[in-house]
Amino acid sequence: MSPASASDAAPDPALDRLGINVIRGLSMDAPHAAKSGHQGTAMALAPLAHVLYTRVMNYDAANPDWADRDRFILSCGHASILQYSLLHLTGFGLTLDDLREFRQWGSATPGHPEVGHTAGVEVTTGPLGQGFANGVGMGLAEARLRAEFGSDVADHYTFVLCSDGDLAEGVSHEAASMAGHLGLGRLIYVYDLNHISIDGNTDLWLSDDPVGRFESYQWHVEDLGEVADDLDALEAGLRRAMAVTDKPSLLVLRSHIGAPSPDLTDDHAAHGYAFKDDEIAATKAVLGLPTDESFYVPDNVIEYYRAAGRRGAAKREAWQDRLDAASIDKDRYAASVAGTALDGWQDALPSWEVGESVATRNASKACLGALAPLVPGLVSGGADLTGNTGTALPDPTPLTKTSPTGNQLYFGVREHGMAAVMNGAALHGGIVPVGGTFLVFSDYARPAVRLSALCNAKVIYSFTHDSVGVGEDGPTHQPVEHVAALRSIPDLRVIRPADANETAAAWRLAIAGDGPTALILSRQNLPVLAGTAAGAVDHGGYVLVDAANPAVTLMGAGSEVQWCVAAAETLAADGIAARVVSLPSWDLFAAQSYAYRQSVIDPSIPSISIEAGVTMGWHQWADHAIGIDRFGASAPGATVMTELGISADALVAKTRAVLG
Repeated sequence: MSPASASDAAPDPALDRLGINVIRGLSMDAPHAAKSGHQGTAMALAPLAHVLYTRVMNYDAANPDWADRDRFILSCGHASILQYSLLHLTGFGLTLDDLREFRQWGSATPGHPEVGHTAGVEVTTGPLGQGFANGVGMGLAEARLRAEFGSDVADHYTFVLCSDGDLAEGVSHEAASMAGHLGLGRLIYVYDLNHISIDGNTDLWLSDDPVGRFESYQWHVEDLGEVADDLDALEAGLRRAMAVTDKPSLLVLRSHIGAPSPDLTDDHAAHGYAFKDDEIAATKAVLGLPTDESFYVPDNVIEYYRAAGRRGAAKREAWQDRLDAASIDKDRYAASVAGTALDGWQDALPSWEVGESVATRNASKACLGALAPLVPGLVSGGADLTGNTGTALPDPTPLTKTSPTGNQLYFGVREHGMAAVMNGAALHGGIVPVGGTFLVFSDYARPAVRLSALCNAKVIYSFTHDSVGVGEDGPTHQPVEHVAALRSIPDLRVIRPADANETAAAWRLAIAGDGPTALILSRQNLPVLAGTAAGAVDHGGYVLVDAANPAVTLMGAGSEVQWCVAAAETLAADGIAARVVSLPSWDLFAAQSYAYRQSVIDPSIPSISIEAGVTMGWHQWADHAIGIDRFGASAPGATVMTELGISADALVAKTRAVLG
């Protein structure tokens, strides 16, 4: 795909202008019908979107998942009607009725773009800065695929539209620094510099120099100036950026929000839902559109855009021919793109003997090392905590600007950027990203972790140092509420394994499954328990130790399961039979049948849970909960655990009290 090639069809200036005006009309009409939404940015950027979809990007609207397509990310997702208008016009499957149902229940046009919900949407954007960082992940995945399998198989661009708000959010800074350091040359960002925010002109809160900032990040930066309506200048700027192959590009575009409204151009009200009947009619008169007709799309406009949407079919077919003829490992390529593993990967997972003492972060590291040769897309790293979080690979190849096929990525102290970049890489295909940090710092990554779940992105988080067992670093580094916070995120697979063998089972679930997995792992050594090697971790919970006619069920997750086993042994010596349940994953357990859950946690006998964290949520499973509903303290980890009541003795005492 040559960045210097001309458009496939000669532009028709009159039809170009009419098409852009139609987009502007739709950008007013859909939010007006919904009485909700953002109009002005979509209106201002209509010419840029037109140039991208009709002159620059390679895509096939009939095959929106074509692996070598160019990617488009609307990081300023509040302007979603702009993308929906182009997806309708170019033939991705959205209808005019879908636009009329903008922001309504069950529609294909939600308030912000959602990947997997609307064909042609690559990532879920809305929280500002996330799409910016996702784009870096997509550029990273493209570079790795191209380096490993060749430009005949992978050779495309990622185009990102971003706003003042995107660049103000800290996650964009983290991701921009990574992209420049890695020299990701097929990233083309357009910064919509309109000087407008919800509160008013950005002069109220912004005075930095974005051009200088991105140049310091080692980006190619070009200030396009006042060309927001100049189609040829927009195309030329994009193509100049596409020709820069050794660094990402930022094109600064001075636009005017709400243009060409007679009354609302450059007005901060246009950032939201400002165009009502009178304003829409006045603006449509300027645009030469019927003032008494909503959702106006004439036949010649739809035909023009549909031809642009079909144009990529020949390029997709040529790519398929090149792929079929390529002398590459096709199984490895397919597994890379799909984010899956090669045959035999499950047999490679290690196991441990009962009685061994292994921290689950170290067990996870062993699993990761065993899987690396068999999961072609696997790229592992930590937020400057690679060794501490078990994300260091044996014999790693660092992924760098000069070695893009590497499998060890050093994210640096960038938890939020790490998670958001991982989302983009996973959604692109070609990388199964693994990222590690201390559990307490999942707070820094949480906005992107939430979007991992919302996007169903196949990412794996290694959250280690999972309790007050961290010890001397004190309460700032001792997580107590963090597992509960992660468990509260819908569709995030959270697994806190009790020992090394449960950790191996957790890795099996993470690689075999879809969507994100958060592994919650210990710093301290834990005993390998009898029964965990064959335990039903895939069911989320199971009976680890049973007894005839048990009087009580003792349950826990992670490092506290050992105390359940020890307490059951103590109680048995006194004639009290106890069942022990390991509950490593609440979400997986909740997905099981009611009958299965009752077979594990017998409702006819009292149940007691123990976990070194807040008790919030445990009462859905247990009648009584032992936990830590306060912050920790600085002392050796074992001392903190004991002093805060996390021990077998505390569980025995609680059981005696419950049984009277």
